[in-house]
Amino acid sequence: QVQLVESGGGLVQPGGSLRLSCAASGLPLDNSATGWFRQAPGKEREAVSCISSGSGYSYYVDSVRGRFTISRDNAKNTVYLQMNSLKPEDTAVYYCATAWECTWTSAEYDYWGQGTQVTVSS
Repeated sequence: QVQLVESGGGLVQPGGSLRLSCAASGLPLDNSATGWFRQAPGKEREAVSCISSGSGYSYYVDSVRGRFTISRDNAKNTVYLQMNSLKPEDTAVYYCATAWECTWTSAEYDYWGQGTQVTVSS
């Protein structure tokens, strides 16, 4: 049974940093693309970043490029999202999910975690 568990969310002031983790069981993450998505209250879920299988090429949406970094630790079977220079508009529930290849289309992702709340506020 595949399970993805996110952690690392919390309350942070604008300009601060958080590192989210997505720990997987039942599925080797280096054999899948892993994406991070987020959903703010009253808004649709949106893609944030993705790391490809194998070589681990990373992709970012424009709103987070240069501030967020996605990475993977194969030994721990965990994908991370380092978030720096956080803004209030980054406030959302963040989800990780796996797919055959990186895509911004959430319907292409097979397995999802339960989400972790990130709140950026002073």
